[in-house]
Amino acid sequence: MKTVVVRNITRADADVVKRLGALGVATVHEAYGRFGLMKPYMRPVWAGGEAAGTAVTVLAQPGDNWMIHVAVEQCRPGDMLVVGCTTDNTDGMFGDLLATSLMARGVTGLIIDAGCRDVKSLREMGFPVWSKAISAKGTVKATLGAVNVPVVCAGINVHPGDAVIADDDGVVVVRKKDAGEVAVKGEKRQADEEGKRRQLASGVLGLDMYQMREPLAKAGLVYVDEPESD
Repeated sequence: MKTVVVRNITRADADVVKRLGALGVATVHEAYGRFGLMKPYMRPVWAGGEAAGTAVTVLAQPGDNWMIHVAVEQCRPGDMLVVGCTTDNTDGMFGDLLATSLMARGVTGLIIDAGCRDVKSLREMGFPVWSKAISAKGTVKATLGAVNVPVVCAGINVHPGDAVIADDDGVVVVRKKDAGEVAVKGEKRQADEEGKRRQLASGVLGLDMYQMREPLAKAGLVYVDEPESD
């Protein structure tokens, strides 16, 4: 592993990232061809948090948050810090002090494939975090990693500057070159879903709206009436 900090990265367009954030994780994931979704163990440490931003990436050693401190300097307003580890880890590598530093830089949230602590304080601060675990176990600052290099976080390759969207449904990553196209597709999908939602609210069945009855019959589904009891 090359121990390096890459500065002045190219980021996805900020307005496009905001559009993706307004769509939410589920819609963006579908619009992206069901691609880019991190493993479902990545959960918000407090419910209701939402965030969208451009990825500043960290490759950290297990139980060592030294490179997270290094990465703070590279963050700009609208960024999202994404931390991957060189091996499996659940130690509490992030807490309220680092969150305070990131908030001062205008960072929108943290994605960390490891542990997080100080959850109550993070909730009160309004700083959203998605992590693999919640753990009070502390960490050290002893071994170098890297900042703004491609990392694997919860099964997804994340490149510096990619768009990252996170909410209660999980975390999805959109490559910066694809962000504009995915935003357009997602907005069209959202508009289509609004029409379907109105139909369902009026009492129309999904069976009819999606024209499912004929293919269900072809697949062999049979309806029978319950026989009258004596």
